[in-house]
Amino acid sequence: MGDCCSKTRGSDSDSNGYREFRESQQAYQKHSDQSDKQSHTAPAPRPQPPTITPNTILEKSFEDVRSKYKIGKELGRGQFGVTFACTEMSTGHPYACKSILKRKLVSKNDREDMKREVHIMQHLSGQPNIVEFKGAYEDKSSVHLVMELCSGGELFDKIIQMGHYSEKGAADLCRQIVNVVSHCHFMGVMHRDLKPENFLFSSKDETGMLKATDFGLSVFIEEGKVYGDIVGSAYYVAPEVLRRSYGKEIDVWSAGVILYILLSGVPPFWAESEKGIFDAILNEQIDFDSSPWPSISSSAKDLVRKMLTKDPRRRITPTQVLEHPWIKGQASDKPIDSAVLSRMKQFRAMNKLKKLALKVIAESLSEEEIKGLKAMFLNMDTDNSGTITYEELKSGLARLGSKLSEAEVKQLMEAADVDGNGTIDYIEFITATMHRHKLERDEHLFNAFQFFDKDNSGYITRDELESAMKEYGMGDEATIKEIISEVDTDNDGRINYEEFCAMMRSGTTQPVKLF
Repeated sequence: MGDCCSKTRGSDSDSNGYREFRESQQAYQKHSDQSDKQSHTAPAPRPQPPTITPNTILEKSFEDVRSKYKIGKELGRGQFGVTFACTEMSTGHPYACKSILKRKLVSKNDREDMKREVHIMQHLSGQPNIVEFKGAYEDKSSVHLVMELCSGGELFDKIIQMGHYSEKGAADLCRQIVNVVSHCHFMGVMHRDLKPENFLFSSKDETGMLKATDFGLSVFIEEGKVYGDIVGSAYYVAPEVLRRSYGKEIDVWSAGVILYILLSGVPPFWAESEKGIFDAILNEQIDFDSSPWPSISSSAKDLVRKMLTKDPRRRITPTQVLEHPWIKGQASDKPIDSAVLSRMKQFRAMNKLKKLALKVIAESLSEEEIKGLKAMFLNMDTDNSGTITYEELKSGLARLGSKLSEAEVKQLMEAADVDGNGTIDYIEFITATMHRHKLERDEHLFNAFQFFDKDNSGYITRDELESAMKEYGMGDEATIKEIISEVDTDNDGRINYEEFCAMMRSGTTQPVKLF
């Protein structure tokens, strides 16, 4: 499941503050008028309220972020915005600037969500394991969020690059993650989307701290309210979220899932489809029998078990996690089995070869096979740009009567966007939505295999794979090596047709059912 945008409205502190200001000005005006009548002297100039630009999201006047920051290179791109490196001109200090196009925030809920994310980041900033928030700026076209630059990479990527670590290292990372949960709850915020991708290291050296960076699904906790909207990402979702009745305890569950992966390399509840994952979360018990669990300390397993207690009323609290003996120093410094890092790498890796192969197949299909999907694409591409944005996809599916939740729409967006540019082109759309049996017919698989096997040797070599991936802007040395090692089951350093078909028919990439 992708991230869901179904969120409740947060604080109205900005608008309340402005209303109070206006009321105070009215009181001042009344008092001043009375004084004028009594003194018969010219009235003093009255203070003027600040000018609020109409239709703003942040409810304050426009301000050019470039007046204070020099914008640098692009760091990353998502569905709603682009993140750039930037430099504060007065100090020369580096920061990150996330710029969100306002035309992508089409509904009132989208705008309220944006405003609430700013409020929450301002509210939480100052805790060592939460990214420092510098300020929010708005101009005619965009909202810009300036925050601490975290250059050390994502949680799992950093661990994989290290090549080794111990229970003590895992305990330190868990402590930092739960520090975030504890601070959020103390400050009246439920995070709702804790996952490894939302944690970055502040720097590349060993002293870099782990920082929570994304609060787009977070909400201010309303006393006595039971939450029912399904949010989060499949592997990390607590069972009570799936039952649509939850509170802040869900954050401890998600942190427990991350800890399980840190110790074993795989999630505690695993399946080849989203439904299978959800069924496992609701019904299955945690596996402490498979490798490497027999070699993991009983104290570590005790903490994982308490964090992944299915009944939220009996689940351990953030404070209790931080007081657990394993977190406080009992964790061993003995290196964790290297097989854990290998499994973590496989779990982390998106199988780019498979996505690319599906795209190749989609390009070769006949008009007859895809005419219905072509019409659907054209109906959604309302600005005739040849690409579909997230908002066009969401509104287009709604017009067509689709029953997909917002989380599922985001999942479709993420699954379809092969080149990661934040939009879906025609072929990407066909690839993601086509019925599975059409993709897996032998003639299509053979054509896709031949696309990669340029010299007709019967094998896809490293050079052939690298050439194809670079053609689609998807290749780097590490990814290519990773793909070959994952697909090459006979370990001869190349991919034969049988291995290719096995990969394509495995259940790791499910097409999205639109209706």
